[in-house]
Amino acid sequence: MEDKAQIQEAIKIQGEVVRKLKSEKASKDQIDEEVAKLLELKAQLGGDDGKHQFVLKTAKGTRDYNPKQMAIREKVFNTIIRSFKRHGAETIDTPVFELKETLTGKYGEDSKLIYDLKDQGGELLSLRYDLTVPFARYLAMNKITNIKRYHIAKVYRRDNPAMTRGRYREFYQCDFDIAGQYDAMIPDAECLKIVHEILSELDLGDFRIKVNDRRILDGMFAVCGVPDDKFRTICSTVDKLDKMAWEDVKKEMVNEKGLSEEAADQIGEYVSMQGGMDLAERLLQDQKMSQSKQACAGLSDIKLLFSYLQLFQVTDKVVFDLSLARGLDYYTGIIYEAVLTQAGVAPVSTETPQGAPAEESVSVGSVAGGGRYDGLVGMFDPKGRKVPCVGVSIGIERVFSIMEQKAEASAEKVRTTEVQVMVASAQKNLLEERLKLVTELWKAGIKAEVMYKKNPKLLSQLQHCEESGIPLVAILGEQELKDGVVKLRVVSTREEFDICRAGLLDEIRRRTSEA
Repeated sequence: MEDKAQIQEAIKIQGEVVRKLKSEKASKDQIDEEVAKLLELKAQLGGDDGKHQFVLKTAKGTRDYNPKQMAIREKVFNTIIRSFKRHGAETIDTPVFELKETLTGKYGEDSKLIYDLKDQGGELLSLRYDLTVPFARYLAMNKITNIKRYHIAKVYRRDNPAMTRGRYREFYQCDFDIAGQYDAMIPDAECLKIVHEILSELDLGDFRIKVNDRRILDGMFAVCGVPDDKFRTICSTVDKLDKMAWEDVKKEMVNEKGLSEEAADQIGEYVSMQGGMDLAERLLQDQKMSQSKQACAGLSDIKLLFSYLQLFQVTDKVVFDLSLARGLDYYTGIIYEAVLTQAGVAPVSTETPQGAPAEESVSVGSVAGGGRYDGLVGMFDPKGRKVPCVGVSIGIERVFSIMEQKAEASAEKVRTTEVQVMVASAQKNLLEERLKLVTELWKAGIKAEVMYKKNPKLLSQLQHCEESGIPLVAILGEQELKDGVVKLRVVSTREEFDICRAGLLDEIRRRTSEA
């Protein structure tokens, strides 16, 4: 019984947590997370008859999408796909699970986040962690040496989810990659142009695109005295600079990774630098940096990149930032990440809810990232043939979190269907006529619906249109049928017109295209 008492006590405490969050008007994701914990505790307690109760919840780090959320999501996808197609990309698809060995050793310290599937007697499989490694496998397997492709699909990471910040265990990625042997920095510049285009079009607020190069990082580590075997692990630590203060990053380098204090301080000087083409020129003259062939090659490419970005008219948002590291092991050259500097979501007000950090609505973090990975395809090719690649991934979940907040903040109603016209009747016994008319409309490619009742009340039919945003109602009555007309009602203004049957389709098309 003692266990039961403990669980009851825990339920009481958890109930308080949920009530407090609701009274403080916390975010829906935060409340949902705590409610899920409460339900789990209640399930442990079991029903009155002592049976284990079934918990109705989604798995940790996942979520459902209701029709309103899906409507917003679809709009975001369409914007992104339009941009990818504008730049001439084709699309592919690959399986959700890959052979475990395909994914092993490609993600550095993040490999521990890969979901391994239970051995089903045969192949050892894992769920895909991103879309880039499967893409490289696809190129090597099909001996493809050049392609410009986009791929939008779900990926899986055994992360500790912070769902309030748009971090999940199952989420979509939208990738655009250019594979093939081309002249330096031209495809790389186009990837940055695409990021700029998408973020501007989605209108999420102000953003910056940080750019760096893996070779500059490696050269910097070398001239600062980092041993070769520590490059990757120090790189992972530098990658945390956007989440941790330099002091903590330095502590991790020295205490956990065993780097000398002196080397860490030298790295500290470089990683605080930001600029544009001018910074690249300055570093090429830098006493230490110029000793590294690798770093010089990277810096020359950064200069070239900026000259193309000027032609693409995107330099206003791009910054060369030496602290950008991106933890993935497969990058070989240019790397970049887009961050929102302010999400443009929260209403303009200096006040924040009690106890909420002022930057919470602002720090959505990275919304896109990518870089050049010239060696990845070669890892899969039996003869080690390399296919140079550069690509970008749009962090759709984060973008989507912001769009959702924006929709809630504005009073604008989000439509979840695209129905253009409701076929209604004003009297009884007109079901057959309604079905005949709706069939005519469907045949003509018009989005239409009827109520599934023999004799629905006109008022309830009109109410349905108001609630779901249907712009037009085609009303049939005895008189209209005799006269060979249909009464067309505009829902928003409540105006009504008699339209002859033959001209109805054109009239509906004209009115919905105007809307």
